[in-house]
Amino acid sequence: MTDHADEHRTGFIALIGTPNVGKSTLMNRMIGQKVAITSNRPQTTRNRILTVVTDENTQMIFLDTPGIHEAKNRLGEKMVSIAREVRNDADVVLWLLDAGEDVGDAEQRIGEELGRLRAPVVIVLNKADTVPEDRLKRNINIIKTKFSYAEVCAVSALKGENTDELKRMITERLPYGPPLYDEDELTDMPMREIAAEMVREKALRSLKDEVPHGLAVVTESMKERVKKDGTPVMDVHATIVCEKDTHKGIVIGKGGAMLKKIGAEARADMEKMLEMQVNLQLYVKVRKNWRDDPLQLKSLGLWKD
Repeated sequence: MTDHADEHRTGFIALIGTPNVGKSTLMNRMIGQKVAITSNRPQTTRNRILTVVTDENTQMIFLDTPGIHEAKNRLGEKMVSIAREVRNDADVVLWLLDAGEDVGDAEQRIGEELGRLRAPVVIVLNKADTVPEDRLKRNINIIKTKFSYAEVCAVSALKGENTDELKRMITERLPYGPPLYDEDELTDMPMREIAAEMVREKALRSLKDEVPHGLAVVTESMKERVKKDGTPVMDVHATIVCEKDTHKGIVIGKGGAMLKKIGAEARADMEKMLEMQVNLQLYVKVRKNWRDDPLQLKSLGLWKD
C-alpha cells in the first residue's frame, strides 16, 4: 500500500437517513463482512459504528449512524445527536433513501440540512431491486430536481447491485491523504461490544413488537481458555436488559425457550467471527425506564460524552 499522500485518498464517509432504510446493510456490504447488526426494526443502530475498507490507493472509513427520527426519550435524543455530529465531520455524506418511497417531511428536513454542508453528498436510493424500472427512473428524476446539490446512485445493499459504482463515486470525492488505520484494521468497536450487538440482533429478530426498543445488551465478561484436549474456547457472559418485568418473561420465554433460541443464534455468529468455540451464557435483568436515565445509559455504553 502506498504511503504517498498525493496518490492515496483517505476519508470519513457518514451514512445518514431515517430509520430502516438499510444503512447498516449497506455498510456491511461495502466492507465485505458483517460488523453492524441489522433487522427490520427501526432504530436498530444506537451508536456510531466505524468500519474501515483499505485497498492499494484508498482508505474508506465508514461511519454508520442511528436513524434520524423524532426522539421520544433521552436515548432517542442522543441517537439523533450522534447522527448529526458524524454528518458534520464527514468528508463525504451518503444519504440513504428508500428507492420506492416518496420524499416525506422528514426527508425534506434532512435534505435541507444536508444542503448546507460543505462536504459532498451522494444520495443513495437503496432497495432499487424492489422498484419497477419506470418508477425508479421517475423517483431518480424527482430526487435530482429536489436536491440538485447531490449526485444520485441507485443500489441494492442487500444484493450488492451497483455498489461498485457507489464506491467509485465515493472515491472520487475523498480528499488526498495517507491512511489513518492499519490495512488489517476493520473496526474500532471492542470485541465485547460486537458480541453484545450480536445478542441484541437476535433478540430484535425474535421478539414481539413491544419489547425490542426497550432492550439493551451488555457483555459482562469475555475470556478465552483452553480445554483439557487443547481446544480453545471463549467464555462469554452477557446480560439482556429490559424495562419491564413482563418483558423479562417474554425474553426468557416458556421454559426458557426464547432465551435459548437467542443464545444459540448469537453463539453461531460469535463462533464464525472468532473462529473458535464459544460458551455463551445469557442473563436477563430489569432496569425500569433505562432509556430516559443518562446514568443507566452510560453504564450500558449508550451515552458516550
